Parts: sequence; C-alpha cells; structure tokens
Amino acid sequence: LWVGILIARKAGNAVDAAQWTNQLEQRYPDSREAIAAQLKDLDTQHATIVEQEEKLTETAQKLQTEVEAFRTKKETIKATYTAAEASAHVSEAVSGISASMGDAGAALQRAQDKVAEMQARSGALDELLASGALTDLTSSRDDIQAQLDQASATSNVDAQLAALKAQLGSSDAASLPPGGDQ
Repeated sequence: LWVGILIARKAGNAVDAAQWTNQLEQRYPDSREAIAAQLKDLDTQHATIVEQEEKLTETAQKLQTEVEAFRTKKETIKATYTAAEASAHVSEAVSGISASMGDAGAALQRAQDKVAEMQARSGALDELLASGALTDLTSSRDDIQAQLDQASATSNVDAQLAALKAQLGSSDAASLPPGGDQ
C-alpha cells in the first residue's frame, strides 16, 4: 500500500494517492506509514496556508501603497485648487475686474457649497469606515489580518502535527518493524 501511495504521488495522481492512503489507514490505522501519510497531508495543507497568507499580505501592502498615493495626490490637487482660487480672487479685487460685490458673493457661496459638500462626503466615508462597510487600509490591523488571525487560531494544524509526533515518539519502538517501511 505504501508503495502505491509513493507511485501515485510521483505520478501526480492525487486521487489514487488518496485512495491508497485511505486503504492503508483502514487496514493499519496505527502504522507508521498511515501516520506519515497523515503528516504529509498536514504538511501540504500547512504549506498551502502559508503561501496564501504571503499572497494576502503582499496584496494588502500593495493596496496600502495605492491608497497612500491617492491621498497624497488628492491633497495636492486640493491645495493647488485653493491656491489658484485665492489668487484669482486677489487679482480680481486688486485690478477691479469684478463687476460687483455680487459676483464675489456668488463665488464665495460656491466655495462654501463645495466645502460643505466635501465635509458631507468626508462624514459619510467616516461613517462607512466606522460601520465596517469599508475597510480602513491605513490601520495596522485590517480585515484580512483579522481573518488570518482567526484562521490560525481555529486551525490547529501545528498542534495536530505536534501531537502526531509525540504519539510517534511515545509508541512502543519494539512493535515497529526495523527500517520503517512495510
């Protein structure tokens, strides 16, 4: 049975390897080979989880960088707009181009409306962040990390691996055949 498992794995046939493993576990549930097969499966699962964690961490870092770049660009544009607007108002006032104070009042009203709109938008985004509808990518603990922490807490692959190793170590060494292969 053990040879069948090895051949199926080398051939890349996971279905056959799983069938051979099941037969081995059914016939010899306490054999070294059955435990080794379980250990190999657990190692494979652990490696897959570690790989997924690395990919998620990399993606989170890329998103964080993009968000920071967007915020910087937004603040730069906002400052440039405010400076240009102030410069235009000063130039108009100094040169006397403004037709009347009504035009200045209308411009002031438009600026106040834009400020109010931005404040409302900012408040809405803050509420969405607080409710959890949007993820705050600037915080050190994000949704992805929380899910990874929860998965690692509930997934006790390492604990099972240690238990299997301890069980192997505490097994009666005389009952196992020399060399370990059946």
